[in-house]
Amino acid sequence: MTGGLMELDQEPDVPYSVESIIEDGCFLDSQKIEEILKRLTTKKNIILQGPPGTGKTWLAKRLAFALLGEKAIKRVKAVQFHPNLSYEDFVRGYRPSEGGKLELSDGPFLEMINNAIADPGSLHVLVIEEVNRGNPAQIFGEMLTLLEESKRTPDEALELCYRRSANERIYIPDNLFVIGTMNIADRSLALVDFALRRRFAFIELKPELGGSWKEWVHKSRGISLQFLSDIQGRIERLNQQIADDRSLGHQFKIGHSYFVPNHTVKDEKDWFIQIVNTEVGPLLEEYWFDDLEKATEAKNQLKLGL
Repeated sequence: MTGGLMELDQEPDVPYSVESIIEDGCFLDSQKIEEILKRLTTKKNIILQGPPGTGKTWLAKRLAFALLGEKAIKRVKAVQFHPNLSYEDFVRGYRPSEGGKLELSDGPFLEMINNAIADPGSLHVLVIEEVNRGNPAQIFGEMLTLLEESKRTPDEALELCYRRSANERIYIPDNLFVIGTMNIADRSLALVDFALRRRFAFIELKPELGGSWKEWVHKSRGISLQFLSDIQGRIERLNQQIADDRSLGHQFKIGHSYFVPNHTVKDEKDWFIQIVNTEVGPLLEEYWFDDLEKATEAKNQLKLGL
């Protein structure tokens, strides 16, 4: 996954499929992508989790389009969780109006629910970036119960904390799907509670620095296959060191997105050194904050002999 090579919100509704994801620069094979889509179809809610740079958000949006069968921008909404996000922001709450009064306003989740109910013949997808950067249980509220695939009917409707009428009940329709992303390497992020885990299927993404990555970067960005093979060996050795470190582990590996340039590369060695110095190096210093010599040595090994 390249990490975002094009502006999704500027493209027209055109057919989109698993093959389209691969053409855009996904380094998973078609069978793996099909398996993820199948799980999304049956579970309704999935979370893509993995180390930094594994293209979680990039893939989430394209999975949404592949599920719809087209780049239907109006039927896909992306939001990002953060520590200050609340139920009132995400579902429904009182907000200041232009006149200075408080008005009951629907958040993006309820807007997507209403859109899906009003359009039962189409699929709709909500993409939630960084699910564990906020407090999911507090942000979802009673919606956490309604997310279950077995409760996607009007019979399971519940009252909201903020109702527009005494008899209002809300349910999540079965044509609304949720794709979340989660960085499990960031120590500052909240752990996901069991209630959320029961309602989502978790898909792990790994660094993909194999043949598909080399071929795509070579053809589209002009970097030689020999140099890409050299990069592959260097990063794989570093990732093995990270995986073997008892204070880190495989979830802290360096993902492939760091090594997918968004433009044609004229000087491949300079490009790689810049990535190591300004992106990978600082990340390693964060990993080994209590042993900066180790971080410096690992960074120097990536550049040794270039």
